[in-house]
Amino acid sequence: MNNIFKTILTISCASVALFSNAQEKEVNKANDHFNQFEYADAISSYKDLVKKGFTEDEIYKNLAQANYRNADYAAASDWYEKLYQLQGDRMSSDDLYQYAQSLKSVERYTDSDALVEKLNQDGRLTKYEDSKDYLTQIEQQSGRYEIKSLSINSKESDYAPAFLADQLIFTTARDTGYVQNNIHKWNNKSFSNIFQSSKNANEEYIDATSFSKALNSKAHESSVVFAKDGKTVFFTRNNDSRGNFSRDESGVSRLKLYRGVLEEGSWSSITELPFNNDAYSVAHPALNAAEDKLYFASDMQGTLGASDIYVVDIKSDGTYSNPRNLGNSINTEGRETFPFVSDDNVLYFASDGHPGLGGLDVFATDITNENNEYEILNVGKPINSKVDDFSFIINNSTQKGFFASNREGGMGDDDIYQFIEKEKLEFEFESTLDGVVKNLENDEVLPNAIVKIMDADGNEIASAVADADGNFSIPFRSKKEELTTVITLNDFEIGGETFMPNRNGVTLEFLLEPANILVATGEDVGKYLNLPMIYFNFDKSDIRSDAQLELDKIVAFMNQYPEVKIEIGSHTDSRGNDAYNLGLSERRAQSTRDYLISMGIDASRLTANGYGETQLTNNCGNANSVNCSRSKHELNRRSEFVIIE
Repeated sequence: MNNIFKTILTISCASVALFSNAQEKEVNKANDHFNQFEYADAISSYKDLVKKGFTEDEIYKNLAQANYRNADYAAASDWYEKLYQLQGDRMSSDDLYQYAQSLKSVERYTDSDALVEKLNQDGRLTKYEDSKDYLTQIEQQSGRYEIKSLSINSKESDYAPAFLADQLIFTTARDTGYVQNNIHKWNNKSFSNIFQSSKNANEEYIDATSFSKALNSKAHESSVVFAKDGKTVFFTRNNDSRGNFSRDESGVSRLKLYRGVLEEGSWSSITELPFNNDAYSVAHPALNAAEDKLYFASDMQGTLGASDIYVVDIKSDGTYSNPRNLGNSINTEGRETFPFVSDDNVLYFASDGHPGLGGLDVFATDITNENNEYEILNVGKPINSKVDDFSFIINNSTQKGFFASNREGGMGDDDIYQFIEKEKLEFEFESTLDGVVKNLENDEVLPNAIVKIMDADGNEIASAVADADGNFSIPFRSKKEELTTVITLNDFEIGGETFMPNRNGVTLEFLLEPANILVATGEDVGKYLNLPMIYFNFDKSDIRSDAQLELDKIVAFMNQYPEVKIEIGSHTDSRGNDAYNLGLSERRAQSTRDYLISMGIDASRLTANGYGETQLTNNCGNANSVNCSRSKHELNRRSEFVIIE
């Protein structure tokens, strides 16, 4: 991504060793280009120095950073590699991380992960440690979208799409008709302006033209958002003086947000927003569905990384609250930028700080409750790629939208792609299970019952104890997937049922049946509880996830009858030699015992014995001579729970 709007500008100072006067002038010239953000010229100057034999750290560092900021990640990875050969683990956290990101863009994910692990006390390391299997997670989210490129893309940079009725509004660096000196030194490309395109009868976008002279100037304009009535616009513009691009004393041109109003068919009353500042940038506006909050990217004081996502309240009188940083669930030490809020309160944004495929990836999070610990989802392929993918927008009613990317195969530096969402993202949300526990026989309330909520893998996600009136209320977080309740109370059968959570909460009534039958010594508790056998995978002794919920019922039974002692008997099938199978069954019995102990059962109440293949349940006794299916062999790989006292 090679446009000034795609990163919040920061100054990186370069220092070089002393050379001869001529050499020093060359180095100073290259450094001046770099410090003035003239990255295209800086890259050219630094490469000339390298050809002449200069191998200093700062030259490699600035070459790597200039290419990284111009989104040439392959070149950046080469220069970072040279820098790493000189500095090794002395490289700064930012350089290490950008090196790692560059490696992702050339699909060297293993090398990239190894570099991230070298980060010291860095929030990006924490996010990586929390999701080391991020590539698997991304793959699971992938395949939800069908994408296609638009014919209105140019050979320059086209990005930041926006909705306005049936029109597509977007930003472009194509020839705007201004004079040649309006070339941006960052990348030697034309300044960006806002364009528009309409659909033809075939639903194809055609005839891209300049949007509005009131919004477009000789400076950069970018990333717009319109109110639903189409009469208010928020947009980004570089700091300017009388419509011309301008810099501060440090050579930085900050980004600012503006508001415009449609009056008699023309955009007018263009005003700066009050939280703009010459000391930092604010950019890329986004409105929520209620249009009472404005989201944007900024590097203002308090930002965690290069740029963060912020929000302000739009008050009824048209004024704004102070900006609020959305916090470290969303924001990282990297770049968070290009926010967009859908009508169902999903915030989409681009980031290179969360684990992704390379460059900027598009992420999503549910912001229904601003005080939540947000769940961040990578939207997966094909939206995301190994390079920059950003400025994602979607219409919930049509499930259609747009995003921009500088992936291979495009027409220009950045291209806009259209997509259809085939499957919605599923987020965790806060909910509550309320209810009452009663006696099935007489409808009396039952106090002190333990109510647990279990997920599909048998993991407990929340629990509570019914009060004196049999009532309980359990707050929990879940996705919209079926959950199971387990209710236990001394002298009553174990109860429970499945339910589907929702954001408004669920209310259930549980009727427990009195336990009138005790299990006799020598009997299998599993039969009493109507449990299926606890099975094991072939040649394995670890507890399968589908068995954990069943074992939890054993736990509940033993808690209900604290005097009971149980022998865990584990068995194998006939495959393998007798001695090996005996050892395997002992390990399985011990694994089962360890699990029950981990759930709070006193070890003195449990014994574990392995019986190998000595107590088969069918005729699969000789694996070599009897033709038994896998399912028949599985019937013999089991654990049983026999009362011994």
